[in-house]
Amino acid sequence: MVYIAEKPALAKSSDELRVLIPGWGVDLDPTVRPSVPRERFDLDTGAHWEFPERQPERWPRERSLEHKFLTPVFGTSCPPRGLSGLIRRHAYERYSEGHTAHWLLLVAGDRVDAWGNHVRSLFTLRPDNPITQTGVLSELACNGWAARFGTRRADRRHQWLDPLIVAGPWLLAGRYAVRAARRRRARRAPAAR
Repeated sequence: MVYIAEKPALAKSSDELRVLIPGWGVDLDPTVRPSVPRERFDLDTGAHWEFPERQPERWPRERSLEHKFLTPVFGTSCPPRGLSGLIRRHAYERYSEGHTAHWLLLVAGDRVDAWGNHVRSLFTLRPDNPITQTGVLSELACNGWAARFGTRRADRRHQWLDPLIVAGPWLLAGRYAVRAARRRRARRAPAAR
């Protein structure tokens, strides 16, 4: 079991493992092991518990399939919420950490959360500014041309994609906003006559 003060007991004895695995136990003699002076489990650690107190769980937390339970203390600053929370929860409930789908779903959840925050910022007094916050202006002001093309950068192959990835979603959102405004105006025009 994980998260206990003492070293857990081995599943099989040394003799059983020596029979099963060729060469097992060659480092059992303390005289040939360099870590023996430091590897001690009989020292007083100062811990006053066998298993630490568990932090209360206010909402169901994400937990990998590989783990039996959550760690005794876990982060609560960013609780999963909305569609991104559903995507993350699905990644943890359905896929092991060894599967690519698990990590791709977590990345997708992060992207959905980022876009949700971008949309929410439009309804505040200080909306996001994609021009200044993405660093595009620094490309012109801080010798960006020489930094991109004067060196052997590893990301040169996909540099042409960067403007599409950064500006593309904003342009699409603007296009849909203009289209929605036109539809709204067209609906109001016949009612005004």
